[in-house]
This record gives sequence, C-alpha cells and structure tokens, in this order.
Amino acid sequence: MISVKKYLDADTVLPSPSEPDPGELLSATLESYSSALLAMGKNGFRACPALGSELQEGLAGLGRRLSKKISPSLVRENGKHVEEQLQVWGGRTAEYFKAKTNDVKEILIALARTAESIGERDQRYSKQLTEFTNQLQTIANLDDLAQMRTSLVHRATELKKCVDQMAQDSNKSVAKLRAEVSTYETKLKTVEQLASRDPLTGLANRRSVEERIEWRIGNEHVFCIVILDLDRFKQVNDVHGHVAGDSLLKQFAQELKSNVRPNDIVGRWGGDEFILVLDCDLSGAQSQIERMRKWVCGDYTIKTVPGAPNVRINLGASVGVAQWQPGETAVQITERADASMYREKEMSRTS
Repeated sequence: MISVKKYLDADTVLPSPSEPDPGELLSATLESYSSALLAMGKNGFRACPALGSELQEGLAGLGRRLSKKISPSLVRENGKHVEEQLQVWGGRTAEYFKAKTNDVKEILIALARTAESIGERDQRYSKQLTEFTNQLQTIANLDDLAQMRTSLVHRATELKKCVDQMAQDSNKSVAKLRAEVSTYETKLKTVEQLASRDPLTGLANRRSVEERIEWRIGNEHVFCIVILDLDRFKQVNDVHGHVAGDSLLKQFAQELKSNVRPNDIVGRWGGDEFILVLDCDLSGAQSQIERMRKWVCGDYTIKTVPGAPNVRINLGASVGVAQWQPGETAVQITERADASMYREKEMSRTS
C-alpha cells in the first residue's frame, strides 16, 4: 500500500514530444514549394492561355531545379527567378488584354459605323424607289401615248442612274469595310507577334519556341535542342545591379542570334537561360556549339550607373544538347538538354 501511495503521489512525468527530423522537414518544405510553383503556373495558364504556358513551364523548371543539389544560394536565386517571371508575366498579360480590348472596341466601332452608313444609304434609295413607283402610277393614267413614252424614257434613265449609284456605293462600302478589317487584322497580328517575343531581348519566348518544337516533332524533322545557362550571371546583378545584368543579357542575345543560321530558332528560356532549336543532327549541333563558344562567349562591355566607367565582363556559358528521338515529347527532349547543361555546370564548379 505504501509503495502504491508513493507512486500515486509522485509527479507524473509526461514524455516530451519528439523533435521533427530536419531532413523530413526540408523535404516537406521543398515539396510544398514546388507544388505552389506548379499551382501558380497552372492558374497563370488558365488566366491567360496565350501567355500562361511560358510562365507554367518556367515555374515548373524552377521547381525541378530544387529537386537536384540544394544550397541556400540556389534557393535564394530561385526566389529571385520566380519573382522576375511573375513580374514579366503580369506586365505582359496586362498589356496583352489591354491591346486585345482596344482592338475589339475599334473593330466593333468600325462595324457599327459601316452598318449605320449602309442603313442610311438604303433609306435614301428606298425613298427614291418609292418616288419612282409613284411616278409610274402617274404615267399609267396618261392618255397621250407620246407623252407616256417620253415620261417612261426619262424615268428609265433616272432608274438606271439610281441603280448604278447603288452599285457604286455598295462597292465603296464593301471596299471600305475590307480595308478596315485588313487594318485590324494587321494590328491583331502585331499584338500576337509581341506576345511571342521576350520583351527584354527581343528573342522568341518560351511559348513560341515550344510551338516550333512541337511543329518539328509533328513533322518528324531531325533537330537538336541546345540550352545555355550563363555562368556566374548572379554575380553581375549582385555587384553591378540589374540594369547592368539586363544590358549583358541583351548583348548576349544579339550575339547569339547573329551566330546561328537563319532557319535556326533562338529564344530566351527564362532568367539567364537561352535555348536554340537547330535543324541538324547531334554532330552538326556540336560544331555550332564550338563556334558559339568561340564567338559568343568572351568579353562584354556593360554600363553600370550613370557617370561610372564601363565594366568589362568575361562571360561564359554552360551548354547542354540533345537530339530529338522518334517518339520523344517536347518536354522529354528539353529535360535531356537541361540535364546535360547542369552536368556541365557542375563539372565547371568542381574543376
């Protein structure tokens, strides 16, 4: 009894909850982060299909980067890329819908004006035809055949002039409507072209490049995908500012475009990554890559802040390449090229 009483009187010690495993916590955090990126991309595509695929692929690619070797600098860099992609997508989407709205308004106004002019013309001719009918009824009541004949000839001449004028007005209206529709079609095509271009570099954007890849796959063309990632580009932004970084991206884009064949596709894949679609086999792609390493990579001169001297930057790039294989999707070939690029980047860091 005494032992039991002592046991009951003793302070009860509850087991302390176990601390979460750091590895499991990191894995869950990265998984949630990647899921959030995929959800943002999916909803961006739903909000604006014309521009959302680029955002969707870009965010998905950033999520895949975190599934590889993780470091604090990579996570911070990923965060900046996410912010940049959302800002670019938001600005371009706003401009896209604004342009679409204005063009639709102008087309509706043009159609309304044309319909109004046609209605006014038809009312005018309806009045003339009614008067002509009344005049015929008057002629029918005439007793003098000579006078009737003269009146009929006169009225027939007036009717012919009226019909000719109606035909002429109709042709003018149709020609005017065609000209206005053609003008707005041109404006709409211009908007679509702007939507397919990267606003900073002027190169094809991700959506445009993907469409051209899909076309080549659909037609079973032989082609290669080349992905270039600029080395140590983050340091340029950190040391010299984003204005200098943007200047470097634009210069690199122009050099890259001028050193490929006219039928090859050059695009900005996102951030400091660029993509090439080369209409050749792997051997031909390797030759072009070597030429680009020689002529595109190297020294660049950039402006930093007003009044400060220009800065010379030696710019290199990690390159990955993959040749399309029959039965392979666009996502699969780009992932192979991307993996090839990351292997080269890791080798350059360890060497």
